Formats: sequence, C-alpha cells, structure tokens
Amino acid sequence: MFQFSSTTTVLLMVLFYGITFLLSLRIKRKNENVDGYMVSNGSIGFGMSAASMTATWIWAASFYAAASSGYKYGVSGALHYGFWGALMILFIYPFGKRFRELAPNAHTLAEIMHARHGTQSQLILAGSNIVGSIISLMVNFTAAGALVEILSPLSFIHGVLITGIGVLSYTLWSGFRSSVFTDFGQLVAMIVAAVIIIPVIFYTLGGPTLFQTGMHNLTADQLNFFSKAAFLEQGAPFFVAVLAYAIGNQTIAQRLFAVREDLIKPSFITATIGYAAIVIGLGMLGLLALFAGVQPIDGNLNNLIPQMAATYLPPFMVVLLFIMVIGALSSTADSDLSALAALVMTDIYGKQIAKNRPDPKKMLFIGRMTMIVATLLGILIATLKFDILSMLIFVGALWGAIVFPVIASLYWNKVNARAFNWAVLVAFISFLIVRFEWVPIQGLTAYSFELVATLGAGVVLGLMSFGFFGKKVGLWVGIFATLALLPWTIGFLRDYTTLLSSLTAYGTSALVCTLITLFNREDRFDFKQINQMVIEFHQLSNKNK
Repeated sequence: MFQFSSTTTVLLMVLFYGITFLLSLRIKRKNENVDGYMVSNGSIGFGMSAASMTATWIWAASFYAAASSGYKYGVSGALHYGFWGALMILFIYPFGKRFRELAPNAHTLAEIMHARHGTQSQLILAGSNIVGSIISLMVNFTAAGALVEILSPLSFIHGVLITGIGVLSYTLWSGFRSSVFTDFGQLVAMIVAAVIIIPVIFYTLGGPTLFQTGMHNLTADQLNFFSKAAFLEQGAPFFVAVLAYAIGNQTIAQRLFAVREDLIKPSFITATIGYAAIVIGLGMLGLLALFAGVQPIDGNLNNLIPQMAATYLPPFMVVLLFIMVIGALSSTADSDLSALAALVMTDIYGKQIAKNRPDPKKMLFIGRMTMIVATLLGILIATLKFDILSMLIFVGALWGAIVFPVIASLYWNKVNARAFNWAVLVAFISFLIVRFEWVPIQGLTAYSFELVATLGAGVVLGLMSFGFFGKKVGLWVGIFATLALLPWTIGFLRDYTTLLSSLTAYGTSALVCTLITLFNREDRFDFKQINQMVIEFHQLSNKNK
C-alpha cells in the first residue's frame, strides 16, 4: 500500500495552506468592519455564493460518510446520503427568504430570535449552533487525521494539528471573506480530482466485470435498490434531519445572510444540484470497495477512502485525492470557524455584553479569539476518533428540537418566548431520553414515544410542504401524513432508536409550542419590529464614537 514520506506529507499540506493563506491576504482589508468580517455586508454574488455553499456542504465528512454508507448499505447507501444531504441545502431557501425579509441586515438566526423573543431564546439557538459547529469542526479534523495516518508515517494527531493550524492561519485574518473566496478554488480542485479519481479506481478494480465477480460480497439487502435497512437506519434519519440542518446550521445561514437577496434562489438550487452530483459519485467509492471485498483497516470505516487511494491509485493520483480531501475538509472547517466567530461576536458580545453598542476593534478581536479557542477544542475532541457518520446523524437529530419553534416564531405572531423556550427544552430532554434509552423503550412508554414520533413525522412533512406551497397545504399534508403513518409506526419505530429519537424531538417541540401558544393571552407580535432591532454593528459603533 502506497504511502508518502513524512517530509512529502508535510510539504503538501504546507504548500496547500500556504497558497490558501496568500489568497486570503489578497482579500484582507486594512480597515475590516465587523459586518464584512461576518457576512461580507450581504453582497456576495451568484457564482461565489453557489460555489461556497457547495464547497462548504461537500466537506470531508461527505466523502467519508458517503463512502461508509455505500460500503455499509450497498447499492442504495450513497444515494440516500447524497440525495437527503442535497435537500438540506434546498429546504433552507423558502424559509431563508422569510429570514431575509424580516431582517435584511442580520448576521445569525439567533440574532433574529433575540429580536423576536429576547435573551433566553437567542442563547438557546446560539448555543445549539455553537455545539453543532464545534462538532462539525471536530469531524473535519478527524477526517484529516485519518487521511494522514493511512497515507503517511505521520500519526493521526499530526494530521489533526497541521490541519487545524493551516485552516486557522488563513481564516483568522479575513473571516467570512476568506472562507467564501477560498471555497471557490477548493471546489474546482475537488471536482477535477473526483472526475479523474473515481473512474481510475473503478477500472483498476476490474471495470464493469467487478459487478459480476464481486456480487458474492454483497448481501441481498445490500443489492436491493430499495433497501429497508438503508432507509430506516440512514435515509429516514437523514431525511428527518434535513430541516434541522437547514435551520440549525449557522454555516448555511451565514451564506444566506451574505448572498445578495435577489440571488438566494438560484444560488441555493445550484448548490443543491452540485452537491448531490459530486457526493453521490464519491459515495460510490464505498460501493466499489464492497464489491472488491476490501476490509477497512482496524475495522474503521473512516479509513476506507484513504485506504482505497493508497491501494489502487498511482502516486500522482494519490496526491490529487490527498489535496481533494484536504480541500474539502478545509472549505467546511473555515466555514465553521467563521460561523462560530459570527455567533460569539453577535449573540454573546454584541447583544449580551455590549448591549448593541459594541467596540468594533474589540468585536473583531473577540471573533479572532473565538476562532483560536474553537480550533483548540476541535483538535482536542478529534483525538477521541468518533465515527463521522454517527456524529452527523446525532447532530441532525439534536437540532430537530429547535426547528418547529423557530419556524413558528417567524410566521405565527402569537408564539411567545415561553412557548419557544419550553418547547425546545422539553423536546431536547425527550430526545436524550429516547436516544440514550434512559428509560426502557417498551410497553406503554414505547407506544407513547411512537405516537409523539408519528406526530413528528407529520410535522416534518408538513413544514416542508408549508415552505414551498403555503400554510393550508402544509397543514393538510401534516395531518394526513400523521394519520396515514400511525398504522406503520406504532410498534415498529422502537426498533430504530436514532429515527425514533429524532422524530420525538420534532413531535414534542411542535406539541408543546402549539399548546402554550393557543393559551397565550398576550398581544400579537408585530414582525416589523424585528428589522428595527437587528442592526449593522459597525455603523452603530461609528455613530456612537
């Protein structure tokens, strides 16, 4: 199995991050303002926006998790991962239009929630985003460590450290600007590498004859295009997580607030198509490995892609794959860092500490310190070597607790802070109870959770329909879906803990939020207040000097 020398590995990574750093210096502004640092003053064009969205969402986890899915579930595995992942981008579009309509100058969704409900709701949303972004950062560093460990004599930790320092070096200076600008180049590199590498591995393994000679390596379920296991264990949880990632992920929201308002729709649709095409293709590497009878080193599916490259590619193509994966994880890691900086700058310092009167220099300093601390945390947690696919599904399920309260708060003027806060809290606790089986999921308890989860399935389908087709369609789809699914879910979902816990979070949050809202006697909220309360920090700061 081919390996780089330690020197070559270090030189490749230094060269990659050195070039990226020089590119970031070209766009660094001498007198950077905080709005530019966080969202480029909402002026990003179509090409850069679509490319950045695609590159950010095609992270190393996309490679590793898609390949893992193809290897684990067979023919339908990569399709499930790529298709549902693409929908995560698409489904923020209809709600994103509403977010921009209410608050054109916003930096984070939590900032909008502060204007809607106050401090507690803001911190709940900001906190969930911070946790999710740190986990995402950790996942990308884990992917880098696995890559370096397989393809060189260097250790897992060496790969994590070099990657963390490299990404931080260029993101620290220009924040979101550098993230968007470098994403474009990284996406081009990924596409070129993927177009070359996938066919080469395919024909090295035997080409079309592989599907005949390797047929015996697949189970009947893995050969099934409509695999029950693939759908229930991965496809359905990913489908349920679509809205959670769309609403809960600040890296996506940040690009929503950065792109020109008239370009939101084409940017998000283009990114959806681009992501699906590239990731499904990359996921087929796992399927090829399954047909070829490849056994992942140490039984760790995270090792599958670097192992395939080292075994079946000539050295110069291993270099291409190495750069492709490093570019993929870097394009997302830099987005995570800029997202975390925006969250702390806006929701912690700007709103809570400075009370809408921030010092611009101090704000930028806090943003950069956030990136440094987040990088250190990501490196430390990456040493635990969590399974990438499992972590992605976990985060999506976790964020399911906030989806309904957030969307309801921005469309329904009777929702108040009490409804939002209690809905998220109860849903989060319910999720933990089911996900980690703090109580036995059997008997009446199991029936109760399955009933709530069925409601959750109706909520997911209803919200998706509502986003594109309006309130009436969404309501009827939600009701019909809940009733239609009841005979299938009761007595069945308890065997699929991940799916059950995720749907329980949706169902619980919707139920609690709706009940409290219906009994709300307070005055209806005027949505025009949101735009008045969301500010451009640098302009306000300059006025206060």
